[in-house]
Order: sequence, then structure tokens, then C-alpha cells
Amino acid sequence: MSLSSASDIEQALQRLGDLLQFRRQRFAIAIVGGAALNLLHVVARTTSDVDILAFADPAELVQGGAGALTEAPSPLPTELMRAATEVARELGLDPGWLNNGPTLQMRSGLPPGMASRFAWRQFGSLWVGVAARQDLIALKLFAAVDRSGPQGVDTMDLLALAPTPAELAWAVAWVATQDASPAFASTLEKVQQYVLHTLSLGAQDDA
Repeated sequence: MSLSSASDIEQALQRLGDLLQFRRQRFAIAIVGGAALNLLHVVARTTSDVDILAFADPAELVQGGAGALTEAPSPLPTELMRAATEVARELGLDPGWLNNGPTLQMRSGLPPGMASRFAWRQFGSLWVGVAARQDLIALKLFAAVDRSGPQGVDTMDLLALAPTPAELAWAVAWVATQDASPAFASTLEKVQQYVLHTLSLGAQDDA
């Protein structure tokens, strides 16, 4: 089985949460990336993993708190990974389907106010915070500039998020703080213009 839709991702997270609940363990993870986009129904595409940006305190969420974020540990907790490995085996997922690849962004800094905008959902004794659309625009823009350029999958995801010019400008302002090099600034400008141009063409076609 691949994580090819929101329902596939929800099935894997529910199974993981049920296993943790059976073992009287609980965790709260904040996620970004393709899994978050699928869960928000922005895209419906296959992703190989669920990207953990950060951890939160489940007890705080149970009490109705916002869930203060902390950097995800590396490696991830043994109890969580043991359950994730069992889910991978049961559902035929990639062994690394649950990972903390993006967590170093916690050190570099998140978009302003991002931590307060996660939408938290409960799967058994696993709480999953899904990043807000506004913040996924910023993170996908950063990824497009840093990794793939205007023609990469991150830019395609960014186009699927369909930011307004104001939303894109807000994201650009944050992304610019992540790297002061001229080359990065040049690529950022290229991606921004590509997204604005492509979205404007789409708007004209719809008119």
C-alpha cells in the first residue's frame, strides 16, 4: 500500500494511534509536507512518508492547550518507531514512512505564528497537528527555492496551494530570511515570478 490519498494517510495514522493506545503510550506530532497537503485536500498525490516537523505535549492538548512545539528527537522515540515499523509491515508501507526529516527547520525558525495555527486531530493516543495552508505556502516556497527550482514538485505543490499575491509576498518575506546569498535571492525571485505568472494564466483561462 502507498500513501496515495488522505484516506490512506488517515488509515496509517489511525493504526499507529491504536497500537500506541493499546500499549498505553501517547505522542503528539506536528506534520508538514505532502501528507499535510493530502490531509488538507490541497493535493491528492502519492507520498512516501509523513514528515514530522516537531513534537508537542499530549497532556497539554488533552487539556485544550495550543500545543507548544519542540524539536523532534533524533532518532525518534523507540516506542513510536516500533509501532510505526509494525504499521509499515502490516500495510506495506516504506519502512521510513514516519520520519523527522524537516525538524531542523525548528532551529532555523518557523514562519511567524506558525506554531499557533496547527489543526490538531486525534488518532487513538496519537495527536497529529496538520500545518495550516498559509504556512505550507511558505515552507513549499522555501523548498522550491532551496531544492528544486521553478519546475520541481515543490513548485507544483505551491501552485496547488494557489496563493494570492499577498500570501505569496508574505511567504517570500519569510523565505528571504533563511539564506542571505545572492544566488538564493535570485532563485527566490525566479520561483516567485513563475508562480505569479502561472497562476495568472490559470485565472485568465477560468475567466
